[in-house]
This record gives sequence, C-alpha cells and structure tokens, in this order.
Amino acid sequence: MLESRKNQFNLQRLARLQRLARWETFLVLLILLEVVVFGAINPRFLRPHVLFGSFNDFTSICVISIFVTFVLITGGMDIQSGSIVGLSSIVLGVIWASSGLNIWLIVVLTIMTGAFCGAFTGFLVAFTRVPSMVVTLGCSFLYSGFAKTIMKIAKIEAHKGISDFPVSFTAFTSWNIGGAPFQFVIFIVLALIAHALLHRTKYGRYVFLCGINQNAAEYSGIKSRLIIMSVYILSGMGASFAGIILTSYLGTAKPDFGKELTLPIITAVVLGGTSILGGKGTIAGTALAAIAIGVMRFGLSMSGVSTQYLDIPVGFLLIVAVGLRGLSGNLGAVKALFYRAKPALSRKK
Repeated sequence: MLESRKNQFNLQRLARLQRLARWETFLVLLILLEVVVFGAINPRFLRPHVLFGSFNDFTSICVISIFVTFVLITGGMDIQSGSIVGLSSIVLGVIWASSGLNIWLIVVLTIMTGAFCGAFTGFLVAFTRVPSMVVTLGCSFLYSGFAKTIMKIAKIEAHKGISDFPVSFTAFTSWNIGGAPFQFVIFIVLALIAHALLHRTKYGRYVFLCGINQNAAEYSGIKSRLIIMSVYILSGMGASFAGIILTSYLGTAKPDFGKELTLPIITAVVLGGTSILGGKGTIAGTALAAIAIGVMRFGLSMSGVSTQYLDIPVGFLLIVAVGLRGLSGNLGAVKALFYRAKPALSRKK
C-alpha cells in the first residue's frame, strides 16, 4: 500500500516536471527576460501604457501566425499572407471610396476576399500536388500584383493610399479594455477560437492526421484534400482580418501593408513548436512566440536599433528554433548511438 502511494506520488511529480518542461514555459520565460532586459536598457519600456501600446505594432503578426499554424501542421507552407494583407487593405479602401456601401458590409466582403485567395491557393496545393512553397510564393507575387493593379485602375497614388474612413471604423482599434488595446483582446479571442478548433474538435484531429500521414488519412475515410484546402482558407481569412485591423489602426489603406510580415510570421509558428514537417504544433505555443517576437522587435527599436536591422534577430531566432527542434528530434538517435558505442569504447580502454 505504501509502495503504491509512493509510486503514485512519483508519477504526479513527474507529470508536474513534464508540464514545467513544456516549450510554452520556455516561451513565457523568454518574454519575461525580454521585458527585464529592455526595461533595464530603456526604463520607459516598463511603463504599462508603453508596454501595452506596443501590441498595436505587432498584432498583425499575432493574428496571422495562429492560422498559419494550421497550414504548417498539415505539412504545408504559407508565405503569401503578407500579400493578402496588402490586397485586403486596398480592396477595403477602393470599395469604400467608390461604392458608398456600409463600411461593415465592406469588412465582410474583405474577409471573403481573403477566403477566396486562400481557397485558390489551397486548391492548387491540395488537388494539383504542387509543393506549397512554390504555390504560395507564386500567389504572393500574384496577390501583390493584384493590389497594385487595383490601385492603378482606381487611379489612386500608392504612396498616398486611401483614407477618410468613417469614425466608427477607425475608432475600434483605439479602444482599451483594462489598459489593453482592443486589438490585443481580438487576438486573444481569435487564439481561443483557433485553440478550440484545433485541439478540441474532430476537424482539428483531421488536420493533425493529414500532417502525420496524408495517405493514412485518406484510407481512414478523411477527405484530406478538402482539409488541406480549408487550412489555407483559414490562413487567408486571418490575413484579411489582420489587414482590416491594420487599415483601421493607421487610418489608411495601402497595397504594401504586410510586405515585411512573412519572416516574423513563419518564425512565430516555428518558434512556437510547430514542426515544419507537419503533424505537430499548438496554438498556445504560436501565440506566445508571436508575442515574444513582437516584444523583441519593439524593445530593440526602443533601444535605438534601426528598423532595417530588426529582421536580423528574427532570422536568428528562426535558425535557433529549427536547430533546437531538429536536435530534440534526433536526441533519441544520438543516445542510442552513444549506448551502442559505449561497449566498444570500454573494450579499447
């Protein structure tokens, strides 16, 4: 009886240690370390309104990355999100300037634009078997070109953009709830929805299974091609939503919004623990990694680092994240090799 209780206690202790050793715990510590370091460099960084206000600058990365996570879990890649942000912004602006429709109806049409872009890309990836990297790279140029063409047809100068949006549209990104920007609240809500969809539904299990083995998913009766197509639709809608938030926050619509978001988005997803080979990932990890990257970029800019150099640490984080994941994945093989070689080494001695 005593031995059984002891074993149960050891199992509970091991479970607690495993929870503490989760990758998400490391990301939380990384965020806290960033706050301490950048606060020491520039004390203004620690002011609540400054720290909370920083979320306005990287909400787009946070929103898009949680939906790109679905794509990478299926074993795909999505580098077109930045172009969809710019296209969505300019579609919103041109329809508003030329049609006179209700702004919130235009917002719905803009989200549908992102869904259509994602559906087109997803169809090519799922049904033509063309590598997702090639498809999304091509679609990135395609959607960026569409945005510039729309601007030209509407006879609007790209550097000026489209402004004069109604106050009801530009005001919602200036709201605060408990000191937190409304954009951050939107991100948290979307992250919770994405978490429930991926980790609490049958659809989420299908997404994971498609990433682990698409052929096995097909044999199990899962329509894997439709599942793969659907994750690109979600990603496209997320990018459009980010474009809407960015347009509201800045009060103008431009075709070049999002052009610098691709690297931070992919880094956030990979740093959050999602495998680039598919079949593994969490929304919580991606959300925390996106915040870590955003805080790092904001902290570096407040420390006097020029904005043109902010991609250097992000690229470094991406390399480190992939390296650590690869090392942890091969740790079992390294241990097995060591134990096999150990008897031979002992005999030599």
